Amino acid sequence: MPPRIDLPHSAAVGFDVAAALWATPAALKARQRQRLQTLLASAAAHSRVYTGRLRGVDPEKAQLTGIEPVAKTHLMRHFNDWVTDPRLTLAALRRFTADPARIGEPFLGDYIVWTSSGSSGEPALFVQDARALAVYDALEALRRAPLRQPWPWFAPGWAGERFAFVGATDGHFASNVTLERLRRIVPGFATALRGFSFLLPPAELAAQLERFRPTVLATYPTCALMLAEEALAGRLHIAPREIWTGGETLTPAMRRRIEAGFDCRVGNSYGASEFLALAAECRHGRLHVNEDWAILESVDRHLAPVPDGQFGHTTLLTNLANHVQPLIRYDLGDRIALHRDPCPCGMPTAWLEVDGRSGDLLTLYDTQRRAVWLSPLALTTVLEDGAGVFAFRLEQTGDTALLLNIADGGKAGRAAQARARTVFKRYLQEQGLGNVAVKVVRGVPPAPGPGGKMRRVVGLKHSASRAT
Repeated sequence: MPPRIDLPHSAAVGFDVAAALWATPAALKARQRQRLQTLLASAAAHSRVYTGRLRGVDPEKAQLTGIEPVAKTHLMRHFNDWVTDPRLTLAALRRFTADPARIGEPFLGDYIVWTSSGSSGEPALFVQDARALAVYDALEALRRAPLRQPWPWFAPGWAGERFAFVGATDGHFASNVTLERLRRIVPGFATALRGFSFLLPPAELAAQLERFRPTVLATYPTCALMLAEEALAGRLHIAPREIWTGGETLTPAMRRRIEAGFDCRVGNSYGASEFLALAAECRHGRLHVNEDWAILESVDRHLAPVPDGQFGHTTLLTNLANHVQPLIRYDLGDRIALHRDPCPCGMPTAWLEVDGRSGDLLTLYDTQRRAVWLSPLALTTVLEDGAGVFAFRLEQTGDTALLLNIADGGKAGRAAQARARTVFKRYLQEQGLGNVAVKVVRGVPPAPGPGGKMRRVVGLKHSASRAT
């Protein structure tokens, strides 16, 4: 059953998102202010968590900086009091997202649900209604800079386009749920849009992509880099016309290598499970914040604002689109620098840089001394979903050697150590890397990197630099 769609609202949102491209900064600020007032009033009235947090706050006069920030762990502990529909219970949603057959299916006919995992060890759940999804869809469709002309997005049947997503396809993750949802609701997407697991052995993944022949490839930067290396090595033969990346940091060097591997342009975006379309890249390569629907605050470790152009310790998100599960000054965990100087593209919104949202692409060697590239997100998925291990650091110590440090100690740590060793060795065997030695240690908390962000997958180059 496809989710219900509020067509009049979707059309109105699409028009507004398009019109905002030509709005003045003052007009955008007015849109943002009006939506913030509506969100504050709704959250105070319908979310028991926010009824207390916003007591005494006048939505029409409130300054966002006067509202106390909130952490994911606190909201998840009080999930049933957080959401504004009493039918949305944590227990029911946990059961729903435990069933892979229901990926992309609407919960209660009204809501799309996805999960995210983090170092806390407890996957978070995020719920969207049709009105929030209309905002995400419009931002994705209309704020993304065209990578080629003519842009086929609104062409009938998308002019024969075939969209391939390479990522985590076995769980209720945001990208995978979105893919399955679009396959259900968009005519033609059932066959034109497909997901491919980044956990597949490279040869099998290449074979599947070659059979599908995608014209648009969407994936994470490190996965795109891995596929580009396969193409440059002559082991992958596809000819996408454009590549979309997101979810990790895309460096200029990575972009150049990916574009060299596929002879097409790369477009980047920035989003999160909490808000899918936070920023989109303009033709000058800057990530412009969708400030009419999301407010991002870069703050220091004391949650005080940092000057524009400087990286903060973390980022606070206020989602103006989602009233079902309010997020007001929510600690997102990313480090960003906001810039408000004018961009040559003419967009009136601030643009940002993201720091530390990545792990390293590992290059290991099989028994024939052939290079095999492993994506950090694939490795993280294996450990989180396969072994239930979240607080870890995986470090490459040689061409055929890995060190896995698990933070858990005691009896729980021993069990996690055994699970991690089993699932990880099995995954390496599937990748043709049965020769790689894996040492698993436990009880030592992985050290955070600069700014407090933890790089959980560390390549040989970074390992060597740490030892010198």
